[in-house]
Amino acid sequence: MQQPMTPPQIPAAIRGQEESYIENILRANKGKLGTFYFTFENNRERNNFVVTGYIEAAGRDHVIISDPNGKRYLMLMIYLDYVTFDEEINYYA
Repeated sequence: MQQPMTPPQIPAAIRGQEESYIENILRANKGKLGTFYFTFENNRERNNFVVTGYIEAAGRDHVIISDPNGKRYLMLMIYLDYVTFDEEINYYA
């Protein structure tokens, strides 16, 4: 008979940190300037969208970005391809 697997013990110092999901990484970099690349499949009028702006907030399915002119975008994560930053990224693994 096989023994049941026990979950690995997570050190107390790490337990309080957030997991490395994209929304958590974006939240950890709130206020930073980034370039966001989005793709909209099967859209003949606008297939992709690139915006450079500051991260205002991020949720499980969305990110709020404000560009340097003050225009704000509420974008869905399902369309997000990747983000680039010109500075170090805060990341907790």
